[in-house]
Amino acid sequence: MQAIIIIFLLALTVTTVSTPWAQKAALALGFVDAPQKRKLHSTPMPLLGGVAIFAGAIVGILALVGSLSQPVIGGLLAAGTVALVGLIDDRWPLPPFAKFGGQVLGFVILVYFGVQVQLPVPNWLNIVITFVWVIGISNAINFLDNMDGLSAGVSGVAAAFMLLLATIHDQYLVAALSAALLGATLGFLRYNFKPAQIFMGDTGSLFLGCLLAILGLQLRFPNNVNFVTWMVPVLILGLPIFDMTLVVISRLRRGVSPMTAGKDHTSHRLVARGFSQREAVLMLYLASGLFGMIAVFVTQATVLEVYVLGAGSAVCASYAIYRLEEA
Repeated sequence: MQAIIIIFLLALTVTTVSTPWAQKAALALGFVDAPQKRKLHSTPMPLLGGVAIFAGAIVGILALVGSLSQPVIGGLLAAGTVALVGLIDDRWPLPPFAKFGGQVLGFVILVYFGVQVQLPVPNWLNIVITFVWVIGISNAINFLDNMDGLSAGVSGVAAAFMLLLATIHDQYLVAALSAALLGATLGFLRYNFKPAQIFMGDTGSLFLGCLLAILGLQLRFPNNVNFVTWMVPVLILGLPIFDMTLVVISRLRRGVSPMTAGKDHTSHRLVARGFSQREAVLMLYLASGLFGMIAVFVTQATVLEVYVLGAGSAVCASYAIYRLEEA
């Protein structure tokens, strides 16, 4: 436990200290997000916050993990690859197929190092599920980066629950990665919570999404069966999944490409209903925490309890999408 605390503090410190430097570098190098009609900020914002998040997380992990296992090496290489694609996109906007290609490369690296879903089904199906999971969560966190402090905060909540569950079930490496990610997100949140001084950009959101997806793949619960525990990472990351589902359904219904940016996310809809931006973000933090608490319950639940709970959650989420889309 002491090592986990040190990893957390290292990541927190490195990100907190390096973020102001990243802010200055972004302005000097042209990594800037200019104001647009679809965006909420009215002044140019530096975009290299993701580099500070990446630096904090990597330093935290490498400083104390003596001999890295193949899955950890593969995970870091995959997340680093996706982050590099995001970094290029932050400076020279890439077409969607190029960004997708970078995410596919990250997925290939993961499978090469043996990081994939391990359900009792044919291996080809496990690989397909892994692909959908990694690409989906990477983009869900990227989609969620639409309001000050939202993506970093929700990622931090998810990392905290993964840290808790990994510690309870004696998964040291998963706990170490989760602690590093939690420290990095909290260190960045100091500068990103409204009013934000810097954005994480695609560098940060794709890195966070990819690493959270990997952590979800690596969580193990030996006291229960896969038929139950596959739902745990899905619930921990339930809020980003919900938001992306809402946005995709809404845009397809309106005949708009799901990859088109807009002010139709859950956070925007809460603001449209009269909440302030801070209130909307804090409400989504709470919702993410609720998903995490349900996930903790699922680790000890029976098959019947889990699927009744899952069906109920799906019904509630569908109703929420209906109501939000109705507005």
